[in-house]
Amino acid sequence: MVVEAPSERVRVRRTAERARYEAEEIAAILDDGYAVHVATVAPADGRPLIIPTAYVRVGTHVYVHASPASGLGRAFRAGAAMCLAVTLLDGLVLARSAFHHSMNYRSVVVHGYGREVTDPDEREQALRAFVERVEPGRWDAVRGPTRTELAATMVGAVSLAEASAKVRTGPPVDDEADLTIAVWAGVVPLSLMAGEPVAASHQITPGGASPSSGSGWSGRRSSRRAPPPRRR
Repeated sequence: MVVEAPSERVRVRRTAERARYEAEEIAAILDDGYAVHVATVAPADGRPLIIPTAYVRVGTHVYVHASPASGLGRAFRAGAAMCLAVTLLDGLVLARSAFHHSMNYRSVVVHGYGREVTDPDEREQALRAFVERVEPGRWDAVRGPTRTELAATMVGAVSLAEASAKVRTGPPVDDEADLTIAVWAGVVPLSLMAGEPVAASHQITPGGASPSSGSGWSGRRSSRRAPPPRRR
């Protein structure tokens, strides 16, 4: 079944065969990432604003946290129009011509409006998801946020109703006339992997097991790849 773009502003036009509009594929890409770029217009002075920050997906929304006094925090409070972008780089594509060099990637773009999360249950669910995203089970192991910390933290949400993904996989697409050029061509795979955890030097009381010995960081980050490429 062909899934259409949910709106014209998230329709992929250039190399449209790389587009993905299925909610499951969009969610899978978001769940493999950690950083999002949030673009908006600052309510105070109308200047463009783009902020890299942490995020987490819960259901059909992307959540970020910000200082209530920051430009991003004020934009969420004002319900400003926003565009979110997440990109996962999977490889460098080396072709036989300069023109055909590329990258293998999975990316998601979301258009929508910011919303400050004020419902206590939704807010706690989002904050818990942030901590659990770092290490499953950690929310229940650490001290919870105080009233002061909660007051200093805004949680913002953007719906995934208008979202699309774009994916490139596979080798370089060289022109036939270039196939005899005596230069190496192919893909250099890239991935984000967890290293060996380093304990805090000021740890006074004996801590629990390190993240590497639990289920949360085993094999993290996932090497999930997109379905076979749809490209020329």
